[in-house]
Amino acid sequence: MALENMPLSNLVEMDNTFQDRMKIRRSILDGHPEATKQCNKVAEAAVLEHYDWMVSTYLPQRFPTIYRPTSTASGPQLYNSVSETHISVRPQSPMAALDTLGEHVDTDFLILLPSSTAPDGSPIYHLEAFVTCFPAGFSTREKCGHPLAAIHKPVPGYEAKLEKSMDRFFAKLEVGQAVKRANWSISTNDRLYSEGGNHMYADDEKQEKHVENAKTLDVNSPSLDADVERQKREVVVEDCRLRCERQTLHRLPKTKALVFSFKTYMYQLSEVKAQGSGSELAAAIDGLGQGNVPAIAFYKRGVVWGDKVKDYLLS
Repeated sequence: MALENMPLSNLVEMDNTFQDRMKIRRSILDGHPEATKQCNKVAEAAVLEHYDWMVSTYLPQRFPTIYRPTSTASGPQLYNSVSETHISVRPQSPMAALDTLGEHVDTDFLILLPSSTAPDGSPIYHLEAFVTCFPAGFSTREKCGHPLAAIHKPVPGYEAKLEKSMDRFFAKLEVGQAVKRANWSISTNDRLYSEGGNHMYADDEKQEKHVENAKTLDVNSPSLDADVERQKREVVVEDCRLRCERQTLHRLPKTKALVFSFKTYMYQLSEVKAQGSGSELAAAIDGLGQGNVPAIAFYKRGVVWGDKVKDYLLS
């Protein structure tokens, strides 16, 4: 899982894109209200706990020049000095809490609860609430309510190599402990919001019903090779981006829910080359198909964009 321990103070990161990203996030929340946020009944208390801690404690203490406690005629507020707007400390509902977090924190949050148990009695965590403005080629709303195993079903090697260790780790993570990991992929466009198109795998339902701009292929199709070649021709290397996620996980003290969060970064390939990291990224692309789960190269569509991206990075 490549996890690292980290202090709780580092759960959220800020950078000089914050103002622009808030505008992007608000636009996505407004344009895709059902896709970007959802809260099942079982997760309402956890969402409100997470919100209260974020706006009353974490944000004003960690970033005091950006988020400042204040008071208005309508009650206590948190003032966002970048957007020059007030955030209610007491949200009208869990969904309103998710919407506010979605706009004012450049991080996506997913709430997980032990909604079922394994035959041995150990807890199985399910995704029960979320606000995700920047999904990386998956539909979060289609996964809400499902256990980790079902959510990760399309990921090659998950069931055989990660499922049991993930379940054990999620069950044992203590309050006050936080961990992080990094994930990366190459996308063939610059869209931060993407419900589909970044992965290729066999899906029993062929296609999630809400997904837009999907490039998922059926691995059992007799025309698979021709379909891959067609998609290769469609790749415009100047449109490709290195997409990275900074992922964190911690547990809430009252509801004991787990909060999985991720912040998304996207870089033009020209930026990677300019920093002198072109050959390193090209080697990492080769490594996708050389690890203990070679199928990951297909899953991440490396068979489509890999050659063009590597040629560019090494040119």
